[in-house]
Amino acid sequence: MTELLKNIAAGLVDDKDAVEVVQDEPNEEGVIVFHLHVAPDDMGRVIGKQGRIAKAIRTLMRSAAAKNNQEIMVEID
Repeated sequence: MTELLKNIAAGLVDDKDAVEVVQDEPNEEGVIVFHLHVAPDDMGRVIGKQGRIAKAIRTLMRSAAAKNNQEIMVEID
């Protein structure tokens, strides 16, 4: 899942070396939180107009996690 998120973000940004994904341990509800870090200049590319790209990334990641019977959240920092 970490690699999937990293590949999606790397395809959107200019500074591919700055893309970093940190995975937290599951919380008490079993939800795994992924923190996506990108360069400040690329933040707008990852979020998109009115958050559409960020929403699409979250939807894609949730559907991939559902195949593995997992619950996840993606936070863009």
